[in-house]
Amino acid sequence: MIDEPFFPTTDILKSRDQAQHAFHERAARVAVETFGRQVFVRAVVEVSNFCRENCSYCGMRRDNRGLARHRARLDQLAELLVHHRPASVTDVNLQAGEDPVVVREVVLPLIKILRHETPVGLSVCLGTLNRSLYGALKSAGASTYIIKFEVADPELYAQMEAPGTFEERVEHIRLLAATGWNVSSGFIAGLPGETEDALLANFSLARKLPLAGCSVSPFIPGEATPYANAPTADIDLTLNCMAALRLMRPRWVIPAVSALNLARPGSGYRRGLRTGANLVTINLTPPGLREDYVLYRRDRFIMTEERILAAIEAEGLKASKQSLADYYRQKNALTTSAPRSRLERVAV
Repeated sequence: MIDEPFFPTTDILKSRDQAQHAFHERAARVAVETFGRQVFVRAVVEVSNFCRENCSYCGMRRDNRGLARHRARLDQLAELLVHHRPASVTDVNLQAGEDPVVVREVVLPLIKILRHETPVGLSVCLGTLNRSLYGALKSAGASTYIIKFEVADPELYAQMEAPGTFEERVEHIRLLAATGWNVSSGFIAGLPGETEDALLANFSLARKLPLAGCSVSPFIPGEATPYANAPTADIDLTLNCMAALRLMRPRWVIPAVSALNLARPGSGYRRGLRTGANLVTINLTPPGLREDYVLYRRDRFIMTEERILAAIEAEGLKASKQSLADYYRQKNALTTSAPRSRLERVAV
């Protein structure tokens, strides 16, 4: 594995050509040593595009008056996920803008249905909520909470109008982990105004947080946002960040995000798998709801089961039959039962 703790340098994140190829191969090798050639296959359903936040980089920001706002119907989603989900899917992620109404009226009852009628692992990506809702979601049967810190530089965080305050976001990540959630976080690479120090700060924060996984997404200029005319992030920078995450934390679950296809149409997603990513996501949002779920822009590249499985096979990988939820359960059990180190025993 890795002889000493890895932390990226600016030069590594700028690497190209042969140096980049060797860097990515090293990261992919660590992923295979840790997870084998298995890649987790998750489905995402976007349940609401209402959002009370006003992030400058997101097309669903509350000031975007061009969206037809909607919340999915509970019966529609239950039918889809209980009876018509693809065979390769082992986990389902329920995602929304920051909309506590949909959490109470759709997400909570849907999780209870899925927990009772299916074996799928359940994750949620619902933004910053209160402790009561976090507890209700966990009691209903969800076990992973995805909450990205977005950017680790507090000044840039405020400039981007990211959710709440930087301190609040980090506090909620720690709260979720402390109350038994498997927490996955992440950041955006190539934001307008991002300095080299700000980029490296994302890695410093990520390694300090109690995370089970982490993602990196390329900045994509969102329509109807203040940064609509800003340049798209460099795909190579994003891929290098992904490889760095794998080397920094070999046991993290690291997704190949769909935005890679927007940053580099045709090849971005597969290149993500070559950096050591070990999670892919099939989009199951009903077609009538997708158009106005605009994180970036309306011309989305939808990752279907066919596209996902083709990408996995082309990279010599295999769809995992184990769910993420089961993986985390086993990992946590091993961590809990592991003998304490000498230092831990002395400290007692």
